[in-house]
Amino acid sequence: MRLSRYFLPVLKENPAEAQIVSHRYMLRAGMIKQQAAGIYSWLPLGFKVLKRIEQIVHEEQARAGHIPLLMPTLQPADLWRESGRYDDYGQEMLRIKDRQDREMLYGPTNEEMITDIFRAHVTSYKDLPLTLYHIQWKFRDEMRPRFGVMRGREFLMKDGYNFDLTKEDALHAYNRHLVSYLRTYERMGLQAIPMRADSGPIGGDDTHEFLVLAETGESEVFYDAAVTDIKLGQREIDYDDKAQCEAVMQEFTSLYARTDETHDPALFDKIPEARRRSARGIEVGQIFYFGTKYSDAMGATVVTPDGSRVPVHMGSHGIGVSRLLGAIIEASHDDKGIIWPEGVTPFHCGIVNLKQGDAETDGACEGIYKALKLIGLDPLYDDRDERAGAKFATMDLIGLPWRITVGPRGLKNGVVELTSRRTGVSEEMPAEAAVARIATIYEGI
Repeated sequence: MRLSRYFLPVLKENPAEAQIVSHRYMLRAGMIKQQAAGIYSWLPLGFKVLKRIEQIVHEEQARAGHIPLLMPTLQPADLWRESGRYDDYGQEMLRIKDRQDREMLYGPTNEEMITDIFRAHVTSYKDLPLTLYHIQWKFRDEMRPRFGVMRGREFLMKDGYNFDLTKEDALHAYNRHLVSYLRTYERMGLQAIPMRADSGPIGGDDTHEFLVLAETGESEVFYDAAVTDIKLGQREIDYDDKAQCEAVMQEFTSLYARTDETHDPALFDKIPEARRRSARGIEVGQIFYFGTKYSDAMGATVVTPDGSRVPVHMGSHGIGVSRLLGAIIEASHDDKGIIWPEGVTPFHCGIVNLKQGDAETDGACEGIYKALKLIGLDPLYDDRDERAGAKFATMDLIGLPWRITVGPRGLKNGVVELTSRRTGVSEEMPAEAAVARIATIYEGI
């Protein structure tokens, strides 16, 4: 993309209403625009990152054997009355009526609707196990929406639902989701620690939240520092292997890590003092096992091998897709702007032309731009007639992980400059070598 043809309404000044780094930089980098309290339009740069995050989520769900569908944002109130949650959910639920005076709601989550779909089409144990998920907009009418996309009223969420014959099978689905979530977050350059949490209005006894440590986190967390040394990395996981998934679950959850709702000071004090930590955390996902809570209430049963009918065991599993943008920025920024990890960057590389209009410099930039596109990468070429300082400031603000700078002086020596946004280190090399280096960096990402 050529920046002269792109819609990137950057701001030079910090918006007064932005209280935290991610909100400030998302507004300044032209990623979002507020339309109402807690409701945002996603402008092109923000939308590109949102779609990259969404794609990673889809890929890791497919790897785990989960099946995508799409459910509507509006739901009939009668489904929620069946489960008993319509009155219990509280004022966060946006309740509305259509022109026929039928009661509806803007879905904050989809346990009822997915259970209704299941009971309409699945009747036998032979169709289990089954995990269905979608990525869809949700609405929760927060009393005090704040911090941009971190605590908005409308948000994009991946929510998945498993259906299993037994509790043992459902707990394997729980473990499978934990493994897939760990890989999802690591691909985004995040360490999200699974912590024992409270189930809230979803219900159920088994639940973990995934939290990214950040000073601006809304949750107080307590943990054993050793948990931050554990990484899933590139190890191969067989998602059908119950023992292997259980082993990963134990590895990542046996050390103490809890949110303030479930914090146990007596257990915490048993950790060696040098490893005790308290901090703030940003919730970016949560997994639940709630047994037959919804299948009992809504008649979601299957025929077993002996001919009897039993309610299925269920769980739900969410990832805050839009919230993740804020979490990544909170975890990865400096005083100049955002620093995107390579896995989610809106553009793979920036190209800065230091002398727009100079035939040699323009030609070199065009060659690099076309070479990057030819190998399947998506560069952003700053071809504006702007001073160099303004171009560098824009690139730093929007946070592309790599920048190739092209100017007449370097070209006389046959080199361009390749700069890492994260380290600030620059190297001079021939243009072909810079393209090859970028290609190598993104192999396998």
